[in-house]
Amino acid sequence: MIYKYRVVLDTLDDVIRDIEIRDDSTLEDLHNSISQAFGFDGTEMSSFYKSDEDWNQGEEYLLFDMSDGQNDIKMMNETSLDSVFSRENTKMIYVYDFFSLWTFYVELADIEEPMDGQDYPNLMFAQGQLPDSPPDKQFEAEKLDEYEEEKNDDIEFENLDDFDFDENWN
Repeated sequence: MIYKYRVVLDTLDDVIRDIEIRDDSTLEDLHNSISQAFGFDGTEMSSFYKSDEDWNQGEEYLLFDMSDGQNDIKMMNETSLDSVFSRENTKMIYVYDFFSLWTFYVELADIEEPMDGQDYPNLMFAQGQLPDSPPDKQFEAEKLDEYEEEKNDDIEFENLDDFDFDENWN
């Protein structure tokens, strides 16, 4: 089957690319298609994140394994599109270049039969120009609920001399 994606840059202007790709392709193949469609070279650190209907960021899929085998991670090149996308699970967030944080919303728009003679992946539609720099991101801490605020107010730091550094070092 062919998956048709709409990829939208997280910006006020409409910067959109529609991409067709085979369902048995990997997230790395989709990464390459998206980076080419937007004019990136594709060599920067990047991740896909599972997302719910409200675009909340979930489980991460990495392009490069930087964990030195310490963590159980999911890799783009080991994850087929049909294992993470379906008619029920249509959204992922894609972040390209962790220093610049180019952020894209990736949504599975349709699933169709392949067309004879068509090469995949295929850039079907492009609208808008990529800005010179990524949109600014606003990072705000979540507000603690009343219980957490009250609990934190009970902590007293008057007798820190009672704690021996060497004795209490983890």
